[in-house]
Amino acid sequence: MGKLITFEGIEGCGKTTQIKLLGDYLRKKGYTIYETREPGGTLIGDQIRRILLNPENKGINYITELLLYEACRAQLVKELSVRSEELGVKDKEIILCDRFTDSTLAYQGYGRGIDKGVIKELNKIASGGAKPVLTILLDLDVKTGLGRAIGRNINSQKSEVRSQESAESRFEEEALEFHLKVREGFLKIASEEPERIKIVDANKGIEDIHKEIVKIVENYVI
Repeated sequence: MGKLITFEGIEGCGKTTQIKLLGDYLRKKGYTIYETREPGGTLIGDQIRRILLNPENKGINYITELLLYEACRAQLVKELSVRSEELGVKDKEIILCDRFTDSTLAYQGYGRGIDKGVIKELNKIASGGAKPVLTILLDLDVKTGLGRAIGRNINSQKSEVRSQESAESRFEEEALEFHLKVREGFLKIASEEPERIKIVDANKGIEDIHKEIVKIVENYVI
């Protein structure tokens, strides 16, 4: 599998936008870039994603939720590994992933209160030991992030065709306290692995954030 760079953060922090910008930048540098996401990234994973993020599934058991995320991850890592072997470009391949194991620890561990040791062990099993060479944590005030995410969903619902984003609002509908715990979890995780996880202020403009991310990435893979 190629070098794995992950993007983490609360709802509405701008991960998707920054992944696209970084992907375009790295392609111009001659790298083979594969952009993916969790949950999802595979045919099976996208089906699991619809279960996990559908607001109609509010009654999902927390352990069920955790295990579905891990199942989705196991499938993604397996398919990424097979893909890299078939392409034979591991040295020049960079995988940009929207969420990975840190999100599971932040959301299901810090947010839901599930035993963090159990989550770490499941993360290890599901990922097959795959670990990011770099993680970008886009940090943002919870109220600001939720405002962005909810606004995005409202705009999607106003369109003639209800978009996938507007059908994936289960976490945006969680209580503010939950999201505060998740953000706290991300910052705690980052403090424990400062060499891998780099915090970027997501309050800044899109282009300024992109430039900062590029500088960070250049020290790791370019």
